[in-house]
Amino acid sequence: MGRAHAAGFTFNIKAFRLFTGHQTPPKSLPADIQHELTWFFAGRNNVYYKDMPGEILDAMWERFKIAIDPLRSAGKLGAVHFQFPPWVVPSREWHAHIEDRAERMKGFQLATEFRQKKWFDDEHSEATLEFERQHNFAHVVLDMPQGFSNSLPQIWEATSPNLAILRLHGRNAETWYAKGQTAASDRFNYDYSNEELEQFVEKMRRLATHAALVQAIFNNNFEDQGQRNAATLKREFKGEASGSNSFALT
Repeated sequence: MGRAHAAGFTFNIKAFRLFTGHQTPPKSLPADIQHELTWFFAGRNNVYYKDMPGEILDAMWERFKIAIDPLRSAGKLGAVHFQFPPWVVPSREWHAHIEDRAERMKGFQLATEFRQKKWFDDEHSEATLEFERQHNFAHVVLDMPQGFSNSLPQIWEATSPNLAILRLHGRNAETWYAKGQTAASDRFNYDYSNEELEQFVEKMRRLATHAALVQAIFNNNFEDQGQRNAATLKREFKGEASGSNSFALT
């Protein structure tokens, strides 16, 4: 695996949806666990982390770490990306849940992407950033459609000295919550203009003064939009990726 990709190329792995508090269809769990918990899953279209037996959760965490270990052993694992759903809110309970996940993934670089705007409102923003700093979570700056109840602003902060992430979901407000879409890529159908991409350059450079690596991850995955946009943004950083601070665009 280490010889299959360019030197310095790493993969970020998204945490399994059960671990982030998302609704999880039983059919997405390993077959042996489905079989063992047939009684538990009866009549349920989805299950949640808080409802699962503790010994099953322990087994799921171990399997997850075993699954990503080949990347880690080859030096190709970047961050484990925890994208939390909108119902994960700033509270003592959810702080404890996130800390438990961090303890289970001790030794891994974790990134946190919150999708509930309360984490970064006037009341909670500073505490959220401090929480990320305390646990060395790489903060994820979001670019996404605005004007919705859970639209998050761009918070240009680095909370880990190792890594900062800009994740670009596109700005297509018409498809963001549209019903009847046939593919996930329909939601992220957005082609950034050169002018829009240029607006990120100086902000990313400022992040790089606080983090050794700044990643821009394009999630506008309709056809080749993300690849083309990444190539455009990459040209803005030509010659800047060889110093003590570097940029990665995917």
